Amino acid sequence: MTALHLARPENIDRLLPLAAAFHAEMGIAADDDHRRRALGPLLEGSPFGAIYLVGPIRAPIGYVVLTFGWSVEYGGMDAFVDELYVRPGVRGRGLALEALTGLRDMLRSAGIVGLHLEVDRDDAATQRLYQRAGFRLHERYVLMTQIF
Repeated sequence: MTALHLARPENIDRLLPLAAAFHAEMGIAADDDHRRRALGPLLEGSPFGAIYLVGPIRAPIGYVVLTFGWSVEYGGMDAFVDELYVRPGVRGRGLALEALTGLRDMLRSAGIVGLHLEVDRDDAATQRLYQRAGFRLHERYVLMTQIF
C-alpha cells in the first residue's frame, strides 16, 4: 500500500515543487507565493482541510489536498479532493489508486460520509482510474464555480 503522510509546515519545501508541477500540467496560473498562502493554513492544521504526501516523506512522489464540508444530502461531513498529483515518472503503477483507497478507508473510519472530486469531462483515462477507486459520475450534476 502506498504510504500517506499528513503534511506539516516543515514539509512545504517538498510540497511546493509538486504543486508547481501539478499547476503547470493543469494550466493553473499560480506562483509560489500564492501556493504558500493557499497551502500554509492546511499544513498548520486548519479544520477546513488537510494535505497528504504520497510515498516516502523525504522524497514524496505526489500529494493530495482534501477539503471538508457538510452535506445534508449525504447526511454529514464530506470531503473533496481538491488536488491529486503523482509525478509523471511513476504514473501507471497504481499509486494514485492506492492513495485514494487509503484515503477512503481513513476518512470512513473518521466518520466522513462521502468523498468527491472533479475530473475533466474529456479525460477518459483519469475517469477510469477514479471509477476503479469507487467514484461514480453524476449524470444530473455539473460542478459550477463563482470566484470572489
